[in-house]
Amino acid sequence: GHTGGPGGAAGGLATLNMTMMALIGVYGVDGAGVRMGVYELTEYLGYFSLLVAACFALLGLVQLIRRRSLKKVDRQLLAMGGLFVALAILYVFFEKVIVNYRPFVLPGESGPEASFPSSHTMLTCVILGSAGIVLRKYVKSPALCTLLKLVCVLLILAMVFGRLLCGCHWFTDILGGVLVSLALLALFDAVIDMPTNGNQIG
Repeated sequence: GHTGGPGGAAGGLATLNMTMMALIGVYGVDGAGVRMGVYELTEYLGYFSLLVAACFALLGLVQLIRRRSLKKVDRQLLAMGGLFVALAILYVFFEKVIVNYRPFVLPGESGPEASFPSSHTMLTCVILGSAGIVLRKYVKSPALCTLLKLVCVLLILAMVFGRLLCGCHWFTDILGGVLVSLALLALFDAVIDMPTNGNQIG
């Protein structure tokens, strides 16, 4: 396991983690070299992702009120609701079952925080990834749909590399967040493409 984290935090792939921290220029448990400006930007990107999730939740609520039946709400929106619930459950789980701690204690915090998987990475990957998947149903213009999908991809990349470059996570924390997100998105995509009464939902 790696050593040098606050409180002697232990984790796997120590050499890889320490090498990546050296490459981005963050050293020691005191967070020397940490880029708090980049950290703050990724925090705002996380808030934006939550806003996107709220917009889809609102759309589902409007459909429920107008159609007066949960069964008549678009499958995509119901599946997104389930996806977001699964994301919340995983967040709570990894806050309670701590696999790894941050490389250092953040300013204003009293002690080490859970770091695996990167919750902000999961949040943005899952919300914006699922948004990109369902855009084909709600955006009729192919050009606009492609543009919005590109924006989703760019924002996901900004979060992943931003969390890495700011130095607030070990590399394996971010990689874990990406892999968990990909698994959730693969399941989500399979659910919304399942045939219903002989037809597939587009």
